[in-house]
Amino acid sequence: MSLSLKIAVVGGGPAGLLFAKLVARENPGCRIDVFEQNPSDATYGFGIVLADVVLDFLTGVDADLHADLTGAAERQDAITIYHQRQAVPIRGNVFLGIPRVRLLNIMQTHAASKGVNIEYSKRIENLDALKGYDLIVGADGVNSAVRNALQHEFQAVVEPRLNKWAWYGTCHRFDSVELIFEQTPYGIFIAHSYRYAADAGTFVIECHPDTWKRAGLDTKSDEESRRFCGEIFARYLDGDELISNRSLWFNPSFVTSKRWYAGNVVLIGDALKTVHPSIGSGTRMAFEDAVALARAVNGGGGDVAASLAEFERSRRPTADGFQDAAMRSILWYETADTRMHLTPLEFAYNFMMRTGKVNRERLRKIDPDFLAAYEAEAAGKEMAEQA
Repeated sequence: MSLSLKIAVVGGGPAGLLFAKLVARENPGCRIDVFEQNPSDATYGFGIVLADVVLDFLTGVDADLHADLTGAAERQDAITIYHQRQAVPIRGNVFLGIPRVRLLNIMQTHAASKGVNIEYSKRIENLDALKGYDLIVGADGVNSAVRNALQHEFQAVVEPRLNKWAWYGTCHRFDSVELIFEQTPYGIFIAHSYRYAADAGTFVIECHPDTWKRAGLDTKSDEESRRFCGEIFARYLDGDELISNRSLWFNPSFVTSKRWYAGNVVLIGDALKTVHPSIGSGTRMAFEDAVALARAVNGGGGDVAASLAEFERSRRPTADGFQDAAMRSILWYETADTRMHLTPLEFAYNFMMRTGKVNRERLRKIDPDFLAAYEAEAAGKEMAEQA
């Protein structure tokens, strides 16, 4: 039986758009309005990268969307870790990079094709503007106005993390996802880089706040920071420059919400909880939240309260597990300087184990050659110590 709910979705990112489409597809009698504060073609940011398992997850949910996203993405089948300026490739990790605006445009088109109404340049600051809706979905990101409006209900904790981050782009072509740990006189600078178009890549830089200050980045302009960071990583960019698009330094926030819904208002995606750029699962979490909420609503028979309770019951254990893994990754990066003495193979192995999601046998399946090289080095060091 088709539902006839009136639903407001605040935020036109991946979480809000996928939820809206999945409910509209099954319930043409529903009125679904998405309110997005940015224009439809807003170009803030560069590209995003998704593990292939994220898009494979969509095949059984929305095969058409899966096909369009994979068709627009750049495939990279390895991670390369640079430590002590030595490259350590790890195969068996497939990533798909896509321009952020392209991802959103595809999802906007899909949602609209099912009758979803999307209003752009429309920021919802006060929930009084949404009176009359049966369900309100807060999908408006880490600085969620919906969450803030009902903070006494959601009891969210927003914790800015230690390391400083800046988001750049480049025309350099990356053949794999690259993680660069560059030792400098100021401290360690870390770059996360990947290709999202044939001739475009994202180049995200993080560093400890003490390193940031010693380098004078606390007083440098956007342009001065861009040039400075380009010089630090020049050997990895082959003469290509970094590109700024409001690439200001910031501290990513780690968001957890004690409650997931209040009355007929529910949070999903970064509005509800965040992971961290260091594990690159923000869009995955957004998609999975959207699917779980859509299933709960579609199967709830119009009982909004029961649907929201089912959403939290079915989704929370997995989401909490990802947040635990994200915190382990955050702490690993924040203490990366304590591991710089490791050999490149030891460092790469330690990196792969940082979240607790990968064990040695899983790593053996991912890239047996890498693990064999690591084990041979470890055995050689042990023999040398015993000699």
